[in-house]
Amino acid sequence: MNWKTFFAMLARDAHVARRNAIQLFMQTFLQPLLFVFIFGKVMVGSGYMRAEYKSLLLPGIIAISMTFTGVWAVAMPLIAEFQWTREIEDRLLAPISVGWIAVEKVIAGMLQALVAGLVVLPLAWLVLRPGVEINIGSPLTFAVIILLVAGFSSCGGLALGCSMNQQHIGLMFSMVMTPMIFFGCTYYPWSALKTFPILQKAVLINPLVYASEGLRATLVPQFPHLSITAVIAALLFFDVLLLVLGLRQFENKSVT
Repeated sequence: MNWKTFFAMLARDAHVARRNAIQLFMQTFLQPLLFVFIFGKVMVGSGYMRAEYKSLLLPGIIAISMTFTGVWAVAMPLIAEFQWTREIEDRLLAPISVGWIAVEKVIAGMLQALVAGLVVLPLAWLVLRPGVEINIGSPLTFAVIILLVAGFSSCGGLALGCSMNQQHIGLMFSMVMTPMIFFGCTYYPWSALKTFPILQKAVLINPLVYASEGLRATLVPQFPHLSITAVIAALLFFDVLLLVLGLRQFENKSVT
């Protein structure tokens, strides 16, 4: 393992992310902040929703931002490098194994997802205040959850980026990301689905459910949420599953 090469590639990806910071900000934060403003400010301010909904909404918005950022940061460059620019061929010539090239992509995506989540937290708080009650009882648990969420988003980006063709980019967002968000317990707790028992069980295959519920448990524990143990176990499972699938797809595309 050539660590110097690994960190050089990571530094290059960080430089590209900084160069595209404005575009990244618009793609990552505009939609979540619009949701925060409309649902948290307008709907609550007009009396259509209770004031407590602002606190309930915030963890889901963070989960959405991290998921979109991680998937976008990994999937879109991979689709371009494999199918348009062929830049991946230069990376494959580096003195490093194929698998570690993919791992570098995942770590770069995780870092961007972490930034997205941590930046949305104060931005959303500024938009929604007063009335947002955030209580991080265990910073260590919060750190574990947010790292696992970042991992699932970037590993998911690796799996999608190595599986989708360029003509299917729109399909990826309409058929994968949109249902994931609406059935990911981002705007409501998992317990709210108790009147739809079949749906409540079916959504458990969605990793975003555990991201939203985990952040809800660590940021606003006063609301109903899944147990921390179940959340951590599920996120670990999805992280490993998506990483294995992504690495397999990456190696297959690299040798063809």
